[in-house]
Amino acid sequence: MAKADEQLSDKVLVVIGGTTGLGLSAARAFVGEGARVVIVGRNATNAARAEKELGKQCVALAADASDAATAEAAIAKALEAFAGFHGLYHVAGGSGRKMGDGPLDQITDEGWEFTLTLNLTSLFYSNRAAVRQFLKQKAGGTVLNMSSVLGFSPSAKHFSTHAYAATKAAIIGLTRSAAAYYASHSIRFNALAPALVATPMSERAQGNEEVLKFIGTKQPLDGGRIGQPEDLDAAAIYFMSDASKFVTGQVLAVDGGWCVSEGQH
Repeated sequence: MAKADEQLSDKVLVVIGGTTGLGLSAARAFVGEGARVVIVGRNATNAARAEKELGKQCVALAADASDAATAEAAIAKALEAFAGFHGLYHVAGGSGRKMGDGPLDQITDEGWEFTLTLNLTSLFYSNRAAVRQFLKQKAGGTVLNMSSVLGFSPSAKHFSTHAYAATKAAIIGLTRSAAAYYASHSIRFNALAPALVATPMSERAQGNEEVLKFIGTKQPLDGGRIGQPEDLDAAAIYFMSDASKFVTGQVLAVDGGWCVSEGQH
């Protein structure tokens, strides 16, 4: 039985990239606030583990977000398993560094295509699937997209993956354009823009002493540290709940002070 103080007790949410890292942390928080969730991740083992942890309020799918059919299948599963669909949180994405992303003059064609598919095309597929279902339902809905501070606040020395930055900037453009277009349908689009957070994607940075020293002043809040996935949960809950029903087209940096700090010693 739903508790009166649960912010998401009437919501059925889909989290693309919800089986590890930021997405799993958010799914855990959503369930804690009463939501029922469908989470999607590429690794079947991670999906099964997450579903077991989150219990009967969760269904997990093992699928690739860069396949156009994945988000459609996840939304269909939400309707089948929980008889509703109220919000999409797209977290899936990652670094293309190992595939050839880097400074502009060094990016390979393969690195560019891989990074755009991983971060932008996958999000386009999920957002399109969500808005089509919301329009069909004629009851509004909310989409929350994962951007990054690197989309508008670059770091030349330590985070020079320009294809990645381009995708994260493009996510903001798509989010705001869609927010404007669909506002009259009560469909909201917003984005979160974290700085460096401890996730599987950021293992390189987490193990680099020079980067950690930089982060100590670039993200000076709370003693100067790398963010944790849980640091984004409250913001995600807000945007997926009715508390933000009058908010659209916004980009919230959850960044430990990154955007207002020089990162100098």
